Amino acid sequence: ADPENNIVYVPTNPPTIDYYGGFRPGDGLFGTSLIALDTETGERRWHFQTVHHDVWNYDNPAAPIQLDVNIPGRGVVPSVHQVTKQGFVYSFDRMTGEPLWPMEERAVPASNVPGEKLSATQPFPTKPPAFEMQGLTESDLIDFTPALRREALEVMANYDMGPLFNPPIHSDDPSGKIASAMCPGDGGGANINNPPVADPTTGFLYVTSRRACSWQRIIPGEEADARIAAPTGTTFAAYANGARPRAPRLASGLPYFKPPYSTITAYDMNTGDIAFQIPTGETPDRIRNNPALEGVDVGDTGTGNAITMVTTGNMLIYSDMDHDGTTALLYGIDKKTGEEIGRIEVPAQSRYGMSSWMHDGHQYIILQTGAKLTAMALPGAQATGGAAH
Repeated sequence: ADPENNIVYVPTNPPTIDYYGGFRPGDGLFGTSLIALDTETGERRWHFQTVHHDVWNYDNPAAPIQLDVNIPGRGVVPSVHQVTKQGFVYSFDRMTGEPLWPMEERAVPASNVPGEKLSATQPFPTKPPAFEMQGLTESDLIDFTPALRREALEVMANYDMGPLFNPPIHSDDPSGKIASAMCPGDGGGANINNPPVADPTTGFLYVTSRRACSWQRIIPGEEADARIAAPTGTTFAAYANGARPRAPRLASGLPYFKPPYSTITAYDMNTGDIAFQIPTGETPDRIRNNPALEGVDVGDTGTGNAITMVTTGNMLIYSDMDHDGTTALLYGIDKKTGEEIGRIEVPAQSRYGMSSWMHDGHQYIILQTGAKLTAMALPGAQATGGAAH
């Protein structure tokens, strides 16, 4: 919320149901949108739809971030930023709803599902750049060795790879493909369990992302609803989401796409540019020690975990697991460069968020660790409750 200007920002879901919208023609007013409401009158001040006729489950998953940014040639602009599953940051003047940088309606693929009519275009921000792989092409597939590359190409020949907003296929699709690629997937990109954070002193926005695709194939509505024993007389949608189709698998167990598997992207929102992007955590043992990669230096791949963050005076702190997945760590990095400053062990990985607090002149980092909170502090600080370390 923006209490000074009596505005509350509401990110929304797509209309029901996910993956098929043939029975709800049109863009779906206010679906998958950012809506600014006047808290005194309840009236809508402005809104922006980030996905038209959403069938990808691309709901806006995280709370919008407010920043006052200093844009060259324009001065200080009160802004609000919505991160998305599809790997974009949508940025607006929070008073007017005008995009900070131009939005382009670009052509996207049509659906061949009977009765489905997708929007011919979707809104693409010209700035800032995407923070995640969007769509899936042969150039995105694993290529650590020629053998792995060949296997990936053979496996992926059974799937419908395509660009961002690749539409779901249906069970009678003439291509015979197993499923269509939705990259980022509805569990990839930015999501509810890895929210962004911002630094109001610099105008930087930090977005964490995990690389993951979803695989979609919809089936006739009667077949889908039969699985839940729908009452007699139920009216079925023409198509609906069935059991998740088989996802691509390599014999080695390695991901079929190239790293990094998880990242932090730092944006200078004064300019809309990426200041740095780093992989998060350590390369997992299951990657580094995989027999298929013997003799190959895979570098820093990131863990592939959803991580949480908080900014402090000079650091960005984030929580992740170590290389073997048994020890939780807090990492401190320089918030302007991404260079690691230090790391410490903690009782458990923080989930969904963390926060920084001052009490009696001492700073505490509060982690969400399962059913309890864990307070971390420098030596000498005394916590009034919970666990202090």
